[in-house]
Amino acid sequence: MVDEPAAPAATTSATPPRGATTGTAPPPSPAAVRRRLGAEVWIVLGLSLGRSGVYALVNIVARLTEGAPLADQSTTLNPSRSPRPYLDLTYQLLSIGFALVPVALALYLLSANGRSAVRRIGLDGTRPGRDLGIGMGLAAAIGIPGLALYAVGRAVGWTVEVQASALNSVWWTVPVLILAALQNALVEEVIAVGYLMERLRELRWSPVVIVLTSALLRGSYHLYQGIGPFIGNAVMGVVFAEYYRRRRRVMPLVIAHTVLDIVAFVGYALIPAEWRTALGLS
Repeated sequence: MVDEPAAPAATTSATPPRGATTGTAPPPSPAAVRRRLGAEVWIVLGLSLGRSGVYALVNIVARLTEGAPLADQSTTLNPSRSPRPYLDLTYQLLSIGFALVPVALALYLLSANGRSAVRRIGLDGTRPGRDLGIGMGLAAAIGIPGLALYAVGRAVGWTVEVQASALNSVWWTVPVLILAALQNALVEEVIAVGYLMERLRELRWSPVVIVLTSALLRGSYHLYQGIGPFIGNAVMGVVFAEYYRRRRRVMPLVIAHTVLDIVAFVGYALIPAEWRTALGLS
């Protein structure tokens, strides 16, 4: 038997083949990271409160050019969506559920580095007693002056008549209004405060500009209610944003906002129609 010649030993080449990668891609530059974060913020706001702010701006322009004074106009916060109660309930629950999708997106994006987003912005339940106490205090501090500002705005013609609920009186009215209040609180406090302020801080904005940006965003999507609610919500935005800047906890803000909306929504729904008419609420 004749031995076959041995195969040549494998050799390595110092020069990689054309088109081959030499390792991991270099990290993006700080400028590229800032551009990406900026685009991300615009996308999140475009899907949520920024979109609402644009619609509210168009709405107030339409109201101001309609011919009728703002004091003679009205808006409804929780309208009925169907005369059939169970179909109305279905629509209400779907609306609440889909409105929370941008909240899930914001939390997902904030957790991109592996850190828990709810812990990062203080949306967790690690301090229930303290968060509840602070939330109730903030609700009282904001709610009482807010009612006075609404009354003044109605008196001077800066504010439209706000009907907090137009749902039919059925067994699920109060639970749905409570869910709607919680939904509003989560959307506004997580996105306009927690998410936005975290991202603007990463973009190296100054603390004052961050607080004012969050507050003006909050005021913008309430413009459809008139000039008074814009001012009142912008002031509320300054208070809430400054609290978050100092404490980095959004849970007390969610509690305060939920309490404010529950009082407004459920209280309005439970007041008899003739009482609301006598009080100028409907």
